[in-house]
Amino acid sequence: MSMKPTLLAALLLAGCAAQPPANDALRFAFNDAAPGGYTQVAPGTLYDAARGYGFEPGAAPGSYFSVDLPEGNYRVTVSLGDDARPASTTIKSELRRLMLENVQTAAGEQMERSFIVNVRTPQIPALAGIAPGQVNINVPRETVAEAWAWDKRLTLELNGAHPAVRTLTIVPAQVPTLFLLGDSTVSDQPGEPYNSWGQMLPRFFKPSIAVANYAQSGETYRDSLAKRRIDKILTQLKPGDTVLMQYGHNDQKQIATGKGGPFTTYKAEIKTHVEMIRARGGLPVIVSSVERRRFDAAGNVVPTLTDYAEAARQSAQELGAPFIDLNAMSKTLYAALGVEGSKAAFALPEPGRLDNTHHNPYGSYELAKTVVLGMRLAKLPVASHVVDDFAFDPAHPDPVAAFAVPPSPTRAERPAGQ
Repeated sequence: MSMKPTLLAALLLAGCAAQPPANDALRFAFNDAAPGGYTQVAPGTLYDAARGYGFEPGAAPGSYFSVDLPEGNYRVTVSLGDDARPASTTIKSELRRLMLENVQTAAGEQMERSFIVNVRTPQIPALAGIAPGQVNINVPRETVAEAWAWDKRLTLELNGAHPAVRTLTIVPAQVPTLFLLGDSTVSDQPGEPYNSWGQMLPRFFKPSIAVANYAQSGETYRDSLAKRRIDKILTQLKPGDTVLMQYGHNDQKQIATGKGGPFTTYKAEIKTHVEMIRARGGLPVIVSSVERRRFDAAGNVVPTLTDYAEAARQSAQELGAPFIDLNAMSKTLYAALGVEGSKAAFALPEPGRLDNTHHNPYGSYELAKTVVLGMRLAKLPVASHVVDDFAFDPAHPDPVAAFAVPPSPTRAERPAGQ
């Protein structure tokens, strides 16, 4: 059975200007017999622009499924299970954002799970006080390796020891949005072994809120303004939405060039962001920078971002904004893991070359839990959307051996617009 042509046409014509009507849904079936109203998708159905859906080429067969959609928030509901054998399914969305983690189903069992995915494009629509245009995304990083995060497709990574997705339903979702602004420790990293706490964060929320990650590697509060990332967020933000902001690593470079400092320009740029978000009815939350991995000879954590963490704290106090002290909690986490144990939280891009700034999936998973804990400690309204079984103490991190989120399969680079 094919997709309803009128709905698909409406979606493609709508572009990024609007979402399809809330009572419309796209339904796909990946098993042998498609239920009524579902589009049958065979394993070899590759994405085709004319069709508007299919599996992405250049990757392991069946690992990435995409659907053309206008930007917005979508509720994705999957029916999981295999009639013949037990299954374990992990689903990530867009650029490796963790949605479902190792969902186990017995042979013959069917289980339904839902999550919210945010889809975006670089275009900035005209809004009172904001000029139309587009985000000045980084070339070629965001136009090639990370083009998946900016296109008019909702992409799902179907992963796991034995992934088993029977059916898939996608419908627009009118839910609150949690926006993220930050640097490479927050942004959607395009491939293994790198990962960020922003990519892991969606896993810890119920399907009642969207996480929209606008963070980007190498950037600062100043870049957020110049590249119009904050402008884009403001055009999507609804009253009551939350914006988490974590910069500092790259802001440090401004000291060496004489172009800024923690207690001058950094604080001024934080204030600008807070005022812009509040003017649109949003809740700005200041997050101190996650610490780097550094220890002294006695095995004590050596801080590298003290002034920026303090400037973030001062800004929150002066502006009356909520504050998450990720800098302090990350140091607690590293101390608990120890000099050698903490290596397991950081990316190892090649043998013998540990990246002591950027995290791997285990490290980013633990830091995402730390951020969620910070939301609860700050009594943010968004904390009401955290999954019911959440519990975490950075002084007692999860054992590395217990971490089981599967790595993402290699995917083909896809230039923007393709």
